[in-house]
This record gives sequence, C-alpha cells and structure tokens, in this order.
Amino acid sequence: MPRSTLPLFGVKVVDFGQYIAGPAVAMILADLGATVVHIDPPTGPLWDSPANATLNRNKLIVSIDMKTDEGVSQAQVLIAESDIVVENFRPGVLRRLGIDFTTLRKARPDLITVSVPGFASNDELRRDWRAFESVIAASSGVFSLSLSRVLMGVSPSFSPLPLASAYGAMLAVSATVLALQARERNGVGDQIEVPLACAVMEGLAYNSIGIEDLPLRYQSQREREINRRREAGLPMDLSYESTQELLDPFCRNYECKDGRMFYVLCPVHKHHAERCLQVLGLYDELVADGLTEEADIYLPVREWQSNFSLTTLPKHWADEIVGRMKAVFLTRTAKEWELVFGESRIPGAPQRWLREWICDDHAECAGLMIKVDDPVYGRMTQPGPMAWLEESGEAMLKPASRKWVSFDQAIADLSIMSARDRADRPPAASAGWLDGVRILDMCNVIAGPHSVGYLARFGAEVIKIDPVAPLYNCLITVIYGITHMRGKRSVLLDIGSSGGRTIFERLVKSVDVVVWNAPDRQVKRMGLDLNGLKALNPDAIFCQLDCFGGVRRGPRTNYLGYENHVQAATGIMLRSGGSAETPEEYIDVGTIDVIGGLGAALGIAVALYQKVRTDHVGRARTSLSAVSSLLQIPFCYDYEGRGQFDEPAGIDAKGYDALTRLYKTASGRTLLLNASELDLPRFAPIEGLEGLANVPKADRACFLAAAIAKGSAEEWLSRFNAAGIGAAICENLDTIRLQNSRPADGAAGTEQGSYSFSRFIDHPSGHTITQVDPYAVRSTTGKIYTLSPAEKYGASTRQVLRGLQYTDAEIDTLLAAGAVSESWSREYLPS
Repeated sequence: MPRSTLPLFGVKVVDFGQYIAGPAVAMILADLGATVVHIDPPTGPLWDSPANATLNRNKLIVSIDMKTDEGVSQAQVLIAESDIVVENFRPGVLRRLGIDFTTLRKARPDLITVSVPGFASNDELRRDWRAFESVIAASSGVFSLSLSRVLMGVSPSFSPLPLASAYGAMLAVSATVLALQARERNGVGDQIEVPLACAVMEGLAYNSIGIEDLPLRYQSQREREINRRREAGLPMDLSYESTQELLDPFCRNYECKDGRMFYVLCPVHKHHAERCLQVLGLYDELVADGLTEEADIYLPVREWQSNFSLTTLPKHWADEIVGRMKAVFLTRTAKEWELVFGESRIPGAPQRWLREWICDDHAECAGLMIKVDDPVYGRMTQPGPMAWLEESGEAMLKPASRKWVSFDQAIADLSIMSARDRADRPPAASAGWLDGVRILDMCNVIAGPHSVGYLARFGAEVIKIDPVAPLYNCLITVIYGITHMRGKRSVLLDIGSSGGRTIFERLVKSVDVVVWNAPDRQVKRMGLDLNGLKALNPDAIFCQLDCFGGVRRGPRTNYLGYENHVQAATGIMLRSGGSAETPEEYIDVGTIDVIGGLGAALGIAVALYQKVRTDHVGRARTSLSAVSSLLQIPFCYDYEGRGQFDEPAGIDAKGYDALTRLYKTASGRTLLLNASELDLPRFAPIEGLEGLANVPKADRACFLAAAIAKGSAEEWLSRFNAAGIGAAICENLDTIRLQNSRPADGAAGTEQGSYSFSRFIDHPSGHTITQVDPYAVRSTTGKIYTLSPAEKYGASTRQVLRGLQYTDAEIDTLLAAGAVSESWSREYLPS
C-alpha cells in the first residue's frame, strides 16, 4: 500500500526537535504520511542514540548551522514550504537563533507552529532551567509515586522511562492534527505550546487528585498501611515480599510452574474476578466455605447485606484467596495460563522482559514491532505505529529509513508536494478546534474515557453512555470518572433492551464520532463494525482502542487486558522491579492508559482531518500495547550487535552514572543532578565541587554524595542552576498539588505556569475536590474551554432523551421498564 494512501500525505513538516519529545511528534506525523525535514546541527544530534533511527524514520535529515546567517536563511526557506514547524528547546531559544514563530505567523496565518519546552514559557521560576527528562520527572513527583517503595523506605527512586516526553509527544501531536483539521475549515493555523511539565501533570491526573473525606473503602491496603505507619511514627521498612502481600488477590503476580510470574488484574469488573476463580477451580469451594457477595456494591457499606464483595475484600478473605490461588498457579506454566486466561476472557499476562517483547510472536504478527533497514544499524526492529486508520494502516508497517540529504534536496522534496490552498481571509473569532463536533463515548475504565474527555476541552460536545447496571466497581467508575467525566453528559442505558437499542441507534445517528475501547468481537456484536455503522450513520467516524491490537491481527488481538497487563507483557514491570522475581508496576494508576487515550484522540483527529479534506470516513485505531513503545523508546529497538539491555532498573536505581543521579542533601530532601561529561567545566566555579573534573570516574559518585550531603537541597539547586547545570529537587504530588492550587475560577489554567490545580469546594460529589487543570495544550488561536465538573452518572439521561425528541411520558415509561436510568446510587460517591 503506497504512502499516498496515508491520511497526512501532502502535509509538510520542518522538525527542529532534539532528544525525544520534539522528534517523536514529527515521527508520528511522518508515520501518518507527512513529509518531514529534520534539522540537525553540523555536529550531529544533541542526543547520540540508536533510538534516533526510530525517531527519525520517514524523515529527510539536513545539517544546518543555525548560528550563521546562511543557516537561518536556509531554515526560513524550509519553513516557507511547510505547513507545520516543530521544536522543543527552552522558551526563547529558537527565537534567539532567528526563527520567531509569532513573526512567522503574522506573515503566514495558516502556519502551525508547535513548541514542546520542558517548563512553560510563562513559568518565571523554571522556564530557563536545563529541563532534561529527569529534571522534569523529579520536579513533577514522578520519582516519588510508588506506594510499594514508600513502604520500603526507598522513595524517591530513579527510572529511565521518559514519561514526560511520552505524554508531551502525544499531547502535542494530537493538538497539532486537531489544529490542522480546524485549519481546513477556517484557513487559520495556530501557535501551540505543550510544556513537558504540564504534560506529565495531566498524565498523572488519576494519581494527583485530592478528595477530602474520602471513604475508607476506596483506600488500598498499601495506602492504609502507609497512613497507619505515619500516624504511629513507625518506619517505612517493609520488604518487597511484605508489600506484595498487601495487594488484592486479583491485582498481583503469581509464580507459575516454570518460575515465571503471571500478572492477574481483574478485581474491578462485575464478572472477571468470579470468572477467574471459576477457571482456577476455586469458586465453588470458596462459596462452600462462606464466600457470599454483596449484590449492590453501590450502596453505602453500612447497608450491605454481606460483609464484602470480590471487588472489595476484607484482609482475612484476601489472604485466604491469595493462598489458594498461589497453589493453583504453580500447576501450569505462564504461557499455558496466558492461553487459558485469554480464551476465557479474563485479563492476565505473563511477565516478559523488553527484549522478549521486541521479538514476541504477537508483537511481530500484529505490527506492534516492525523491521526497518537503517543506514547505520542495518536491519532494525523498531516500534510500530502509535495510531492508525484501518483502511491505510498497512502502509505504515514499512516506513522508510532516515535519510541524510543536502539542503537543496530537502527543498526539492518539499516543493514536489503540491502546496496547500492558503486562503487569504481575516482571522476568525476565537473558537475551539472541535466546535460543532458531537461525540458518543461508550468507553470504560481510563484510556477510552480519557481520550474523549481530552477532546472536550477543544469544544467537542460529549455524550457518555454507560449500562443501567454498572459493570465496574465505584473506584473505577466514580473515582476515576471525577477526572475523565469532566465536560460530559452522562446517560445510563440498557442497549440490550428494545427501547434502549432504539435510543442507542438514535444517538449513533446524531453524532460525528463514536468511541469505544473494546475488542473486535464486541464491536461486531454491537453493530459498530464497518458495515453495521454504515447502515446506522455512514458519516460517523468510529474510533476503537483495545489492549493488544495492532494494524494486523495477532494471536492475542482479542485478549482482554488493562494497562498493567501491557506493563507486564512489554517488560515495564520487570524493568521497574529489576528482576524476574520482583516485578513491580510503574506508577500506580493510569500511566499507559493516559498515553493510550491520547493515542485514540490522535486517531480521531486524523480521521476528522481526512474527512474534511477528502470526504472519506475512516476508522481510527490504537491500543495500549502500541503506545507503550513510546514510554520505552530510548531502548525499544534491536539490531545485530546491539549491546545489553542494561539501562537503570529496580528499586535501588539511582541514575545513569555519577553525573545523572539522585543525591541526599543535608536538609533530608533528595536532589536530582543531571549533567554530562561536557558539563564538567561548569562545576569548577561551584564551591565544594571545584576539583570534580580531576576525580576518577569510579570515585565521582562518592565525591558528589559527600559534597552534596553538606548543603540543603535548595542551596544546591540554586548553585547548579546558576552554573547552567541540570538539577531538581524530588517533589511529591501531594506537595505539588498543595502549592499550586487555587479556588476553581472558571479558567483552564493555561496562565498558571508549569503546575496548576483547581479546588472545587462545591463539587457535585459533595466532597471538596482538587484536580489538575486541563492546561497542557496552550494555543494562540484555538480556544481552550474550561470543563464543568463531572456530574453524577445518569444525571443527563432525561435531558439527552429530550434532545432525541422523547417526551417526559415516554422517558418515564423507559425508566419504569429499566431501559434507562437516572442514577446508579443515592450517593454520588457511595460511602
């Protein structure tokens, strides 16, 4: 399938990006068909890594010296031929080099410029910091997130996963394509900024939320143990094994017959935990021993007829079930259990290393890993597409390798693409990129609902439908929904009933986009496959996301799974834990889910662009497995002669080396130092570190640890920043939220710098809620809307049905028949 079939074919991009985030934005645009010219300095990329082979595939690479007049002139000529320009330097750097986005857009209002700095340009404190990935992670609380590590007393701890760049790249590329499709309608481009610190805070929205007076039922055993120890003044000194015994029986690892760990995550769904026990042969004997489930877990706990449910287990029952499950898992190998769980529609996955995932049969068959002939490393295995359209995804599986060309060749390749119509029209009034777009959200848990919740800030009207009887527990629906239900109207609908099916079909006919996180068999059964949707609404775009899907089908395409199954399958848990015996989830909630949601939003944006450009209605796809590669992109590749997969891993990881490492300070706080060999002269003027350049490499860590331990974290941060050396104090999310919160004021937060939270004292839940603002995407032309707080599930059922021309009498009849509902529970957040 030729590249000309790809949805962004004909779009022209100039990429100034270095390191990960900027190049990743342009890589994804190139994967989707855009022509991209990447600019490197004469000395080569600022980050010398084999990962550049992936980040620069499908790109033409030109060497330009931006410190010369000729170089600036060449860059300006390239930009004059382009639709989109991407950069990820510190604020103001590119302008000082002679490329000013504001000036360029005054001359060409159709141009779309994209900046991905480390900290926000309106952050007076941090905007000029050397914002390397680790600096952003430390400043944003990423190194202090693991509950297990808090209990073990080893928090903060270092991780090499580029979480901020992954979030930032997906936010920036989705925003870019949304602006592109808006330009097709109004002729006006945009100036977009996506600071990585803001991106990572939005990505951690499910971890950073503050809910006052949260009922005890929503606290995990680990959270309760942390609170107990803090209140009693006890040390955080648990072993790894002890922290694992605080996990839910249906949310943990089990050792199998072959010694490999198998990860089970199924405590949240109405049927998965019961189905798991049945497959293990344990359910009947547990019932005989007194296991009885509460019929309605949305009642307050004080009104339960039973003392527990499989989704909310007391400790003694949890321990009993774990013991029995451990014994059963030892009877088969992890691969055997993977087949059993997959075919039984129970979420589960064996623990694999990244190197195993890269050559995994499913990853290869599905197109999650692809082959590229790189001019430097030869035949390489690289991550496949992050998002695609069903009708053209095949063309993305054989990308061109990066290619170094002359400036003249780059101009010729850009010029050969026909220029876009550049309408000469006055600037339009500020409007959202998705004003007038209506979306039906059928999703559950995090990734799917988050994708649509993200789109709401750009003006999309969103109707969220859920079953009349909830399938997931309150933690998944209500607690997580406080984040991703913002700006949505909620309808409770029994699609299986005749009246409910009619409502569903009317809704599908009334929208522009339908989104659902479900495997193919469920999509077909619902009548939303290609032919089924055409019969209902031939103009509607359908976006599907799942756990293990790829452009092609593979052995595990239809297996159910959640984020942690992808962490297990792709090596993230083993990297986090450091060994095959000690796998550990990387961050507790929503890490890959949010990236997956942004991948779905990108797919929707691409499909909208294609539709407005060509009138062709596409079907957007992504999966958690597909986007997970972005989180491991610094080391997610293979080729003949590749070195060891020996990046920092495990709970004892402190950094890459002595110059990029965590250090304890005299104030008790931990400081992240992020420097390189080239920075050694910068240490000479710093008091106490004058002789560092003469210290042997093997002794540097001890030298720096002894020196840094003599001063406070704040003192060292000031010294390093003054010397132009990357550094940051390791913060935690609670502190960041406390220090950067304001009463909810109806603003999106884009004027607040790198960190911004709103405090809702009159939240519909009845609790005071503090949550991160929808503020990571900042645009000059497109309007970013403030999102209303998440309403109670079912609160808009009547209103939406009225909009479908149902009378109140008809609605009352539907309510009486159970086809629709206006609530799951009396309380918004069941106590």
